[in-house]
Amino acid sequence: MRTREARLPGNYHDAVVKWRDTFIPDYDFLMDNWEKHFPKEPRFKLCAFRELGICNEIECGDDVGKPKITCPSDLGPDRARHLLGAIRAQASTEFGSIQQHRLTLARAQEETDQVWVLRMMAEELRHGYQMLHLLLEDDWSSVSDQTGPDLVEEILSMQTGSHVLGAFNIDFDSFVDNIVFCALIDRVGKYQLAMQRVSAYKPMAESMPKMLREEAFHLATGVVPMRRWATEAAEGDVYISMEMLQKAINKWLPRGLEMFGDERGGGSNVRMGFKPMKNAEAQDQYRAEVGKLVDDLNMRYLRARLPELGRNEADKLMEEIETERSTRHGVGWEDLIHLSHPHFFRRRGVPAFTMVGFEGETFEALDDYTAHLRRHLPESYLAGRDFRDYLETLKQVAAGELSAVDASRRMPSLRRVGGSCPCSRSVRWVSEEPLPAAADQPAS
Repeated sequence: MRTREARLPGNYHDAVVKWRDTFIPDYDFLMDNWEKHFPKEPRFKLCAFRELGICNEIECGDDVGKPKITCPSDLGPDRARHLLGAIRAQASTEFGSIQQHRLTLARAQEETDQVWVLRMMAEELRHGYQMLHLLLEDDWSSVSDQTGPDLVEEILSMQTGSHVLGAFNIDFDSFVDNIVFCALIDRVGKYQLAMQRVSAYKPMAESMPKMLREEAFHLATGVVPMRRWATEAAEGDVYISMEMLQKAINKWLPRGLEMFGDERGGGSNVRMGFKPMKNAEAQDQYRAEVGKLVDDLNMRYLRARLPELGRNEADKLMEEIETERSTRHGVGWEDLIHLSHPHFFRRRGVPAFTMVGFEGETFEALDDYTAHLRRHLPESYLAGRDFRDYLETLKQVAAGELSAVDASRRMPSLRRVGGSCPCSRSVRWVSEEPLPAAADQPAS
């Protein structure tokens, strides 16, 4: 298939570059060392990619078989508003993840891990750029009171704490967060992008193939170090233990599950032709895929501890340990990583603010549940604002002062800080000048 490159018109592109210089200060280092670390990969470009020649017919929903829609005015007001919200949320996540990763990027022990995360940050910037391209290329004025400059400025002004989805409002505490986030939260991104690849809105569908190829690298940025850490932990490495990985997974997996939306929802996306699966189905598939990652980490740990075992022997031994929750040849159930119950530590969806434990047990007393969370979450996270806000809200729900629905609406506590980023006001340059035609321009 052919790919078309496009650049944002006028000062919109300059505004994203200014944002990049603020939140990815090591960008020039990445470019200077690209060939050293990625000799077989084409150099990064900050532009929008549209893959031409994709399916022209709507592939799911009420209008299957009809031509895909190419401009917002043809979507109808309900579908257009729905899609606009999805694009805005997608853009928010891309820029939000960069703000999270930059906090702990310099704490990586290995240069390769650091550069891989840095490349991932640059590609997330391009994904955000891609979403801005969708917002600006077509006219959304019929379904939004915000102008193009308003939409772009709002997105570029968001900080950790004011992004649309909760997973992107949590500070990273160590480089373990960088890696586990890539393995779990970027995996949600892969699911969302794969579903949107069949979108009834053709510009969205055309945007997905390149993003999906880049997302595969983002997953590897998380999975490869986790595999290495599991092996090194089995060999006695003191830096990153299986317990640390377990607690980091416990921190991020509930947020990943919530990114699919309420388990009872998603029907509108399917009917409108934007996604082929409802929320619960996609969420279940995602959790099963994370389970395979956990199984892989456990097997690598076991075989590093007992290198004399063949694969069949290792599989049998692992099954015995998991089934009987026993210790075999010095490896116990508690030495391995396990998936938390899907209702554990949830703040959105059906199980929001229910006191469900790691293995699905329920708690009546708040103090008992708090102690349980303390045992299963990273200590550094417990000391942060996000956990404090969650616990304070849970106390109100447990006391009957707040419903779980209202509590979910309050999480996270949004801190709108428009204009605090030194680059955000730069978008206003556009409103003072004639807007150039959104024609394709050579990418830089």
